[in-house]
Amino acid sequence: MGAGDVTGAASRKPRIGIAGIAIESSTFSPHRTALADFTVTRADALLARYEWLSPQPAGWAAEAEWVPLLHARSLPGGAVEAGVYEQLKAEIVRRAAEAGPLDGLFFDIHGAMSVVGMTDAETDLARALREVLGDRVLISASMDLHGNVSRELATLCDLITCYRMAPHEDARESRERAASNLVTRLRDGGRPELAWVHVPVLLPGEKTSTRLEPAKSIYRRVAEIADAEGVLDAAVWVGYAWADEPRCQAAVVVTGDDRDVIAAYAEELARSYWDARDRFQFVAPTGSLAECLAAAQASDKRPFFISDSGDNPTAGGAGDVSWTLRELLAEPPDGDVIYASITDPAAVAAAVTAGLGGKVAVDAGGKIDPGPSGPARLAGTVRSLLRDDPVGGDIAVIDAGRVSVIVTSRRKPYHVIADFAALGLDPHAADIVIVKIGYLEPELYNAAAGWLLALTPGGVDQDLLRLGHHHLDGRVFPFDTSLTAPDLTPWLR
Repeated sequence: MGAGDVTGAASRKPRIGIAGIAIESSTFSPHRTALADFTVTRADALLARYEWLSPQPAGWAAEAEWVPLLHARSLPGGAVEAGVYEQLKAEIVRRAAEAGPLDGLFFDIHGAMSVVGMTDAETDLARALREVLGDRVLISASMDLHGNVSRELATLCDLITCYRMAPHEDARESRERAASNLVTRLRDGGRPELAWVHVPVLLPGEKTSTRLEPAKSIYRRVAEIADAEGVLDAAVWVGYAWADEPRCQAAVVVTGDDRDVIAAYAEELARSYWDARDRFQFVAPTGSLAECLAAAQASDKRPFFISDSGDNPTAGGAGDVSWTLRELLAEPPDGDVIYASITDPAAVAAAVTAGLGGKVAVDAGGKIDPGPSGPARLAGTVRSLLRDDPVGGDIAVIDAGRVSVIVTSRRKPYHVIADFAALGLDPHAADIVIVKIGYLEPELYNAAAGWLLALTPGGVDQDLLRLGHHHLDGRVFPFDTSLTAPDLTPWLR
């Protein structure tokens, strides 16, 4: 019996496979994502990823049998090595073919994976799965709102949804919605209708946070439409700004059973996003690094956070662009400063050799992505060491005067207070905290008495126009501001 053969499905619980590859990849970063960058889960470890399945399925989840195939997840980075993608894809497809009869597939992806030599990796993976599963198996995709939805991806998926919050405080809720909608459709029967439309706008996530207008109202309306008569779900994707591929732009998908209704709502959402294109603002006041440092020193707000946004590893930055660190060390501000962080395994190894309290002088960063400056000369005292961190590997804190620099052997974001505390650092007690991030994640956002977003260079530069996009599909705002009336008529599957 093949994977897509649902003979006898009425006499048993529907069987739902779980698979996906989730990563956000900057094509402007020289970093390449290798297999070691992925956390790969199978079997019970994959089931444990989802709260509704662990320790046992309950409620709606108990109505189905869940079949773990393979899921691979990586911290955002550069494009995935082609051989790595093909290896993961081959195992997912093989496991899907060998799983026995499946009625559905929960397709857990990010939506902004770039693979060397490809332009629409998620569609390639979905196509390969559709070929082995057949047309009768329902596929429900869960995505990040910074993913990209080409028309072919929408065609290959029967259900597709994304987060409604940025920062992504509803990630778990969104995945659960995608899974529960799939169970409901398998129980009640019927493939939903789908309305899709691209919106020729491509903006960074730091300009489209749902903490602020106009995104706040747009996504409030998404939830209202999802609850409307004749609608199953509604979603708006911002798209991923740091990849140069034809699919990269905003998208809207509305699913349901009334074609006229979902088409009208899809066009409404698309129109509202297009009409708001000039009103999206950065989530925090911005400036050059020098301007942000001067403002932080002049302020009496402590701790004062500065986002080193151009090399944000959670958006795809290499994590070792040293431009900001060089500037910081060349003219340190007054007070106690934490810099989080710079990736350089050789520098960490030197700190480990020196030991706690030892003196080091290393060239930090600038090896993967030399950026505009190359490595930064970092000389100081080893303040703390952390071995075998599950994300960052070996980690050192080097005090260069009153500047405490976190150096990691693998890329690691610093988004939660516990990660600082593990190194003996307290952001609350610092005067200035510089973090490689765009918008602050909730814990840091709550800790910050002051906050500025520095427009720094790197693979996820917030100044999109200086990156050099050449492969976008048609005229896309803000790269082309001459388009005034795009065709936003939804395509109906």
